[in-house]
Amino acid sequence: MACVRSIGSLSSLTHSPRDVPRSGIVVSSCSVLPIKGSSFTGSPVSLPRVQPSSRTALRPWKPVPITMMVKPALQFIQGTDEMTIPDVKLTRSRDGSNGMALFSFDQPSVFDSSGEVGEITGLYMIDEEGVIQSTDVNARFVNGKPEGIVAKHIMRSPKEWDRFMRFMERYSDQNGLQFVKK
Repeated sequence: MACVRSIGSLSSLTHSPRDVPRSGIVVSSCSVLPIKGSSFTGSPVSLPRVQPSSRTALRPWKPVPITMMVKPALQFIQGTDEMTIPDVKLTRSRDGSNGMALFSFDQPSVFDSSGEVGEITGLYMIDEEGVIQSTDVNARFVNGKPEGIVAKHIMRSPKEWDRFMRFMERYSDQNGLQFVKK
């Protein structure tokens, strides 16, 4: 009795990775017969059966999705969280197509460490969805000393507005802020 199989055809027949040895060699109990017109006479090969590890035998491994939770934060210098909680004012057009957020920081902590860490490059709003960036950042000075920072973030579509509001909900929950409607 002749048996002709290829590794490619066996991969579609196997239902579990435990059925195929890790060496990639397919072991079959078929006898090898010469094919008519071929000089290959071949001989049967016998290999020991590989035992699966105890973990595989008990429970097959299944990937589990991991959700990384990131604490919502505001940063002026990437990698350095701003500790001062800002006053945030929101405006939105009547049709909802665009809006603006104005952040006012009084005596922000970035002034204490900006010389050691780096330069202020923008306002970065970071949460588990990613980073929202605004480069419209201005410092207020009184008698030559930095007093505060005002940052403006403009949202040009309802999608950007919704994304910003999701960030602000997370940030306000984390820092105890409340929304007050005028």
